[in-house]
Amino acid sequence: MLKLDHRMSLMGRAGTRVTRYAHDVMTAFLEKHGFEVTRHYAGLKTAWRAEYSVGHGGRVLGVNSEMDALPGIGHACGHNLIAMSGVGIAVAVKTALVAHDIAGKIVILGTPAEEGGGGKVILLKRGAYKDMDVCLMSHPAPGEAHSAADGSTNAAQSMFVQYTGKTAHAAGSPWEGINALDAAVSAYNSISSLRQQLKPDLRVHGIIRGSNWTPNVIPDNARLDYIARASNKTDLVDLVERIKRCFHAAALATGCDVNIEMNHAYLDLRQNPVLAREFGDTIVERYDMTMNHLGSSASTDFGNVTYELPAFHPAYAIPTEPNGGNHTPMFTRAAQTKEAHVAAIKVTKGLALTGLRVLSDDLFFEEVKAAFEVDKEACVLAKPDNGMCFGH
Repeated sequence: MLKLDHRMSLMGRAGTRVTRYAHDVMTAFLEKHGFEVTRHYAGLKTAWRAEYSVGHGGRVLGVNSEMDALPGIGHACGHNLIAMSGVGIAVAVKTALVAHDIAGKIVILGTPAEEGGGGKVILLKRGAYKDMDVCLMSHPAPGEAHSAADGSTNAAQSMFVQYTGKTAHAAGSPWEGINALDAAVSAYNSISSLRQQLKPDLRVHGIIRGSNWTPNVIPDNARLDYIARASNKTDLVDLVERIKRCFHAAALATGCDVNIEMNHAYLDLRQNPVLAREFGDTIVERYDMTMNHLGSSASTDFGNVTYELPAFHPAYAIPTEPNGGNHTPMFTRAAQTKEAHVAAIKVTKGLALTGLRVLSDDLFFEEVKAAFEVDKEACVLAKPDNGMCFGH
């Protein structure tokens, strides 16, 4: 596992090539451990699936091995540890099933494009999770040493707004132009004003882009890239509608045309409480860790998975520099340390034991399912999607 982690860490510096490299390295590794591997799975070039069955019947344990990197700063979200941990869970559970002759199946998915592409949302739509009874994965973060957390994350919606105007000479005949940059700036300022009335747990952040701009030409194009976040799906729907009004108002005020596109929404994590309890008890009793219920204002496409089947996605602390949290170069360095690997292995063992109990303990699994159904009913009673692009 340490060698696998190191190979992933080194390749993280290569940016966009990392998922192609991870695809090849991890599928080869799992084949050596007896898994049946499907490369380029579900029509995605860098996704993969590996499975291993023991006996007949039994339940199916799903595991995610998430692969991604950030431009310029590599594994600044610890995807080298996430990918390695998923493989570790699968191999550990497979070894236990064989040793104790427990009927069951392990399905591990290599999931790309978490940092914006919604890889898991696409895989959900294409049926990659339909045979799983439970799904597990983990994620590193800054925090108190030797700790893990079972809190939720924010739901998030990416929005891409294109304003189209008309060019004109900025000094000679500006009245002939329609200024797309003005529209973008107007929308940006309106959203900034909107923040005063937003609840503390809501987040809105974005940037302005453009092409072929020059000071003496009225810009005929401008683009806004925005992300809205809320603690749950219902609040996210409301927030996005308020933001869209700012986009449309700017177009109306400037006379520009506007086109709004929305990527797959990332839903909040619906952590299965039974899986969380089992994992927490395991890491406290066996691995001298502590467990807390802290959440995160960040977002993950694994949240969408938790709406579809019982699932668990703990965060765990690795040693970091001050102000060196996720998505910083300091976290890239932290995720490559021996201490980070040790923390990841403890969590991997805890999740493997939790997954093994899902496969071996009928009463425990019934409790997991019952908790999911209660939470699912609560989701049904919430507001409808109102046209949000939730992707499934």
